[in-house]
Amino acid sequence: MSAADEILDIVDEHDRVTGRSPRGEAYARGLRHRCVFIQARDARGRLFVHRRTPTKLVFPSLHDMFVGGVVGAGESYDDAALREAEEELGVTGLPRPAFLFKFLYDDGAGRTWWSAVYEVRCDLPVDPQTEEVAWHDFLTEDEVRGRLTEWEWVPDGLAAYERLTEFRARG
Repeated sequence: MSAADEILDIVDEHDRVTGRSPRGEAYARGLRHRCVFIQARDARGRLFVHRRTPTKLVFPSLHDMFVGGVVGAGESYDDAALREAEEELGVTGLPRPAFLFKFLYDDGAGRTWWSAVYEVRCDLPVDPQTEEVAWHDFLTEDEVRGRLTEWEWVPDGLAAYERLTEFRARG
């Protein structure tokens, strides 16, 4: 099954399921669905940062400071967070990511999804999926901040990063 054929729950503005649709159709028609964003840190506290492959359905070849993806039909946010983190980092036995908050991403141009933000510590050696990740490294917070204006970032990940920064500042 291709990524475009994956079945997603379609949700309303209150994150209630209203139907189901193949992923490709959900993207093409701008149907609201669910996604997870997981900030992964290594044992030294550095952030996993990567550049997406050019074959990705959404935001190809852009940088991201989260791993994650869509929540499948009938799947919980928590289960999707663990599945996506392990898949994208290329590890097994990762601790369950910790839920932080949820927000509605809407770019005003037909891309909208409920976004659950998580964090996880990954002490395992990573081996990211080559079909998902073109380049990766663990960067310090200062290195990430320094590249915010130098690199082109996925807009939903940037929105999640800004909200996460505010969330942590509030303590």
